Amino acid sequence: MLNRVVLVGRLTRDPDLRYTPSGVAVANFNIAVNRPFTNQQGNREADFINGVVWRRQAENLANYMKKGNLIGVDGRVQTRSYEGQDGKMVYVTEVVAESIQFLESKGASSGGANTSGFQQNQNQNQFQPNQNQFQPNQNQNQQSEDPFKNNGEPIDISDDDLPF
Repeated sequence: MLNRVVLVGRLTRDPDLRYTPSGVAVANFNIAVNRPFTNQQGNREADFINGVVWRRQAENLANYMKKGNLIGVDGRVQTRSYEGQDGKMVYVTEVVAESIQFLESKGASSGGANTSGFQQNQNQNQFQPNQNQFQPNQNQNQQSEDPFKNNGEPIDISDDDLPF
C-alpha cells in the first residue's frame, strides 16, 4: 500500500501552534494549491487543503511562516473522526506532514518584498521572470562576437577544459 502526498502551495492563514498536555508541539495549517488547468471561464481554481505537523517542524512552521508564504509539504493523508457536540460523528481528512520545506524567505510573499528574482502575476498566480534581473550591465565591456556563430560545426576544445 502507498499513501504519499506532495504539495506546493501558499498558507491561507497563519499556522496555529498548540501543545499537547505532554508538551508535544502540533501546528494546524491550510494551504491553497492551484489546479494545473483553468475552468470554462479561463480562471485557475485552487484546492484548500488542511494539514497538521508535529514537534520541531510545527514550531518552525509557526515561527517562520505566515499567511501567504509558499511551502512544500511531503506527507500522508489521514482521516480521523470524533463525536461532535450534537452527538454526531465528525470526520476530518487532512495531510499529516512528515516534512515541510520553506520555499521563500521569511517576510517574502505575494504581498511582501520578494527577494527571489521572480514576480508574481496576480491574474494567473504563476511566476514570471523579473524583467530587470537578467539584463546585462551596459557599462561592462562585452565581447561583440556571437558565441553561437559556428552553429553546429565542431569546436576545438582541449580535454583539459572539460569538467568531466
